[in-house]
Amino acid sequence: MILLSGIGVSLLGAMLASFVGVIAERIHTGSRWGNDRSRCDSCSVTLRARDLIPMFSWLIARGRCRSCGSLIPVRHVVVEGVMALAVLSAFVIHGLTPAFFILLAALLVLLFIVLYDIRHTIVSMRPVVGFVVIAILYRAVLAPDPLSLGLSLMVAGVAASIFLAFHVFSRGRAMGLGDTPVVLGLAILTGPAFTIPGVLFSFWIGALYGIVVLASTRPGHRMGIEVPFVPFLALGFLLAYFTGWNPLPLF
Repeated sequence: MILLSGIGVSLLGAMLASFVGVIAERIHTGSRWGNDRSRCDSCSVTLRARDLIPMFSWLIARGRCRSCGSLIPVRHVVVEGVMALAVLSAFVIHGLTPAFFILLAALLVLLFIVLYDIRHTIVSMRPVVGFVVIAILYRAVLAPDPLSLGLSLMVAGVAASIFLAFHVFSRGRAMGLGDTPVVLGLAILTGPAFTIPGVLFSFWIGALYGIVVLASTRPGHRMGIEVPFVPFLALGFLLAYFTGWNPLPLF
């Protein structure tokens, strides 16, 4: 029974990730995300139900469109897989409790923020505000007393202030202004114990990705490469929270 529940919530996470991905791709582009059928980006053929099964359709089709054979970006299946794992982790921690559904809502809003940033290289403030509010609600549900909640908010505020200082003193070159409220929400969501590990993992993952990009890009084409940092923040904080891994046990 537990195994079936775990599989069910994992599939739910993958399906919700696919839906959020469609919204992030189409919003503010003139396309209607609610009514327009999904189409291949290359040949514009309308996708059938068998082409829209999260992860499995991509694997069965070997990452190609059934109609024109063009490659389907691997990021779609990666996003669905990561979200499935995140929702499963949330279920393992909380079960089907109110805390699980609040955390699920936070994950979905965070996913939209990440995908929108990747798509448009802009951190949309409205969903970020919603994410911070949901994070506060989640932390309030888990906090044993008001003092604990206050400590969580204070630590998150300090972390966000540091990122804001990076932005101000570097004049936006080292850190974007939109990263600050995202850090605030993530630090509240994961709690004081995982704020420093979350920041460390974010920078480590970002550095590793940067090395891979530089190594795979010809020297003459490396100028002007912009990499949004919000995806690394999300991965870093969630990795720390769901694994409980603290590389600096003194904190």
